[in-house]
Amino acid sequence: MPMAAEDIEALIRQGIPDAEVEITDLAGDGDHYAARVVAESFRGVPRVKQHQRVYEALGGRMGGVLHALQLTTAVPE
Repeated sequence: MPMAAEDIEALIRQGIPDAEVEITDLAGDGDHYAARVVAESFRGVPRVKQHQRVYEALGGRMGGVLHALQLTTAVPE
């Protein structure tokens, strides 16, 4: 069963409270998304660790309920 963009956003915000999250459904099928996550708490954190924090926030749904996520992380300008 596909995962709703709102659910992805809520999970990320719950796991990373200071995050600004933008979700885009890439294929219109509820299965392939792009996420842009901007958070001050990412400052000084290597990109790999930033991505790991997002995946942790998703609680193991990657590869299962959430098939594909194109992820971009950043710190506020």
